[in-house]
Amino acid sequence: MFKSQVLAFSHAEELKKLIGLGEAVSIAGVYNPLSAKLAKDAGFPALYLSGAALSASLALPDLGVMTADELIYAVKGITRASSLPLIVDCDTGYGEALNLMTLARALDDLGVAAIQIEDQIMPKKCGHLSDKRLVTVDEMCQRITACKSAVNRSLVCARTDAAQSSIEEAISRAHAYQKSGADIIFVEALKTPAEMSLVRKQVDGALLANMTEFGVTPETTLKNWDEIGFNLVIYPVSAMRVAAMAMKEFYADLSNHGSASNFLPKMMTRKELYEVLEYSEYESLDSNIIKSSVPKIK
Repeated sequence: MFKSQVLAFSHAEELKKLIGLGEAVSIAGVYNPLSAKLAKDAGFPALYLSGAALSASLALPDLGVMTADELIYAVKGITRASSLPLIVDCDTGYGEALNLMTLARALDDLGVAAIQIEDQIMPKKCGHLSDKRLVTVDEMCQRITACKSAVNRSLVCARTDAAQSSIEEAISRAHAYQKSGADIIFVEALKTPAEMSLVRKQVDGALLANMTEFGVTPETTLKNWDEIGFNLVIYPVSAMRVAAMAMKEFYADLSNHGSASNFLPKMMTRKELYEVLEYSEYESLDSNIIKSSVPKIK
């Protein structure tokens, strides 16, 4: 149980295989170890750690105020719980080039499949909000180069937010980012199927699509993304939104009625939770450990 997960911590090659399947692959957004384990049990082949989802789980806005240490801590728990290829959203890199390189090396040591960085200026914004400000192409290319030089195995996913004002600028940036070494291109906030198709037509290589809710990108099925030709489709904040709404409704009901009974049918039972946590396997492992003996003294 422990040994197999540790040996599987490097997953860049597995992500490359998913990209090479020739069809759109659905990647579950997770924000903590339990969500990662549930996504794995549901059959997802890879996971995505969203900065927005992780920030929200910490009761923080997605404005780059979360720390690199908080990100690394979350990655450690998620990789332990799931042993699946993980794409990690690193926002703008948590500082200058040396900070980004230090973070990238730490994540590479943890075996993440891909490190994602974006071309916004701090304080960054959610990709589907207005008035995002971008660094120059050269500065973003420097971020990519810094990231690539720091890792041994992890892929680099380059996100551009230029599509908010010009899809042509976004495509131009995508080409520049590929030349700087980006393995995966993520054009954020595509607004129409025509824009999606144009990106696929003009940008070679691996493309990642963001199928987030309540944003500017229209609801698009995995089948449609596949028909357009995207390789990876993330659902970054979906699970966190569902969990947050469920908790909000539960706490309100508990506060009003003084009992959790109304929500019993919606709860995971003790048995079901223990199955997710592999409780019996841990107990079995403990029972096989040889107990120490105290030396007999004459």
